[in-house]
Amino acid sequence: MKRAGWYLVAGVVAGFGGVLGLHGGGTAAPALVGQPKPGGTAAAAPSGSPSAAGPARSAGPAARQGSATGQARSATGAVVQYGYGELSVAVTVHGNQITAVSVPLLRTAEPYSQQLAQQVIPMLRSEVLAVHSAQIHGVSGATYTSEAYARSIQSALDKLHVR
Repeated sequence: MKRAGWYLVAGVVAGFGGVLGLHGGGTAAPALVGQPKPGGTAAAAPSGSPSAAGPARSAGPAARQGSATGQARSATGAVVQYGYGELSVAVTVHGNQITAVSVPLLRTAEPYSQQLAQQVIPMLRSEVLAVHSAQIHGVSGATYTSEAYARSIQSALDKLHVR
């Protein structure tokens, strides 16, 4: 019985350590969605709030002209509704290279969906910046969020006439 008790205690300790690892153990302040990270851009905005960065430029004649002059151009993708809320993604391009991605609109149906989006959106952002395209791999366990993100990115790229 002593040996079984030891395994039980070890299992509880390991489980508790895993939970603390996932939730940061309360030692670091959680990252807020919509708040810029040091040296980066905002990953997403809190539910129902506009982005602090302001509106992105649309792909009008001046924006299309920017590609010839090498200026950065920005557009905000369509608001995409998915199973757990809605989101919109803003993209900045320089030529055909995506240089910045943010989420000015993120509304979720429940707190768990908000938490999941906060974890997934930085991963999706990194992938978009790496491949310079909306053709990204989704995040396992966040398929609907990943698909909505990619559709909104593609919508913004279409507005900018970027492949």
